[in-house]
Amino acid sequence: MTGLKNTLCSVMLLIFISSPAAAAEITLRFAGQFPEEHSATKLMREITDGVQSRTGGRISIEVYPANVLGDYTIIYEDLMRGAIDMALISIPSQFDPRLELVYLNPFVNYNAVKKAFRLDSWLSQKMDEYNTRLGVKLLGFNIEGLTGIASVKPINDPLAPESNKGVLVRVPLMHIYKAAIEAQGYRTVSVQYADAARALEEGRCDAVSSISADAAFTNLKGTMKYWYQLNYSQAVESYLMSAKTWDRLSEEDIAIIYGEVGRASAKSIAQAKQNDRRNHELMRQNGIEVFTYSDAELLPLRRAIAENWKNLEPVMGRQLMNDARKHFLINVKH
Repeated sequence: MTGLKNTLCSVMLLIFISSPAAAAEITLRFAGQFPEEHSATKLMREITDGVQSRTGGRISIEVYPANVLGDYTIIYEDLMRGAIDMALISIPSQFDPRLELVYLNPFVNYNAVKKAFRLDSWLSQKMDEYNTRLGVKLLGFNIEGLTGIASVKPINDPLAPESNKGVLVRVPLMHIYKAAIEAQGYRTVSVQYADAARALEEGRCDAVSSISADAAFTNLKGTMKYWYQLNYSQAVESYLMSAKTWDRLSEEDIAIIYGEVGRASAKSIAQAKQNDRRNHELMRQNGIEVFTYSDAELLPLRRAIAENWKNLEPVMGRQLMNDARKHFLINVKH
């Protein structure tokens, strides 16, 4: 009997000790736009595990993937209000058109992307400035891949910006993407991403632009026949935190979160490069014709896009675009 009492006491003591220690002092809601199996969601969970481990369980982070808390525009508003603590989403531009800067196209390859998206870069500092004004803090970026065009028909002279491409291309509802595609000689139609696959199937457009090879193969493989890896921009999402959450966290906790996001961000770039190659091969195996190009071959497109930045000045501001030319034109000409 005494042994049983001792055993029961030991069990109760373990429960008493473990329960308070396991109980989080702070619980953060972390919203995402991708499904559970997506690489971005997996990185969100790695961040969660890392923060909980490094704080000894004092901070718990609950992940809400697949837009269960709303699409990226709603999530951004909730960040502004403090209804959501953290997010990994595309940044909407309806609150400030300058937020489209994150989608600007100065990048030729992954080395340029790695440099441009460091937290101490000019791009990161400007994005933090514009988000902070809206009550949102920038933590880092998730790179999915360099962009291209998926088409149901061959594109005429894809490397010659002055030529008629012979296709009508879907672009996102953003000034920067529209300007970049039109600078390359395409006729465009604006279509929401969620409707892009259907628009291609129904013939409302001939091609879908501004997506990564991963997104193209996943969503369009039954329809697309050609893939052009033009690297004129990058599919990118941003790690964000509500300023209201930021203000109630200690400097130590913020540093821990930054550290985990930084690791995930660096990992995303390495994964994106591998995913591009993997998806090119999967496309070929599925009968899709794939076109890839060297940096030198893409230079005419870079120059045409940079020249067309002047048309963004009324929306983005002349000073911002002048600064962008200063920081990015070297990537266009190298």
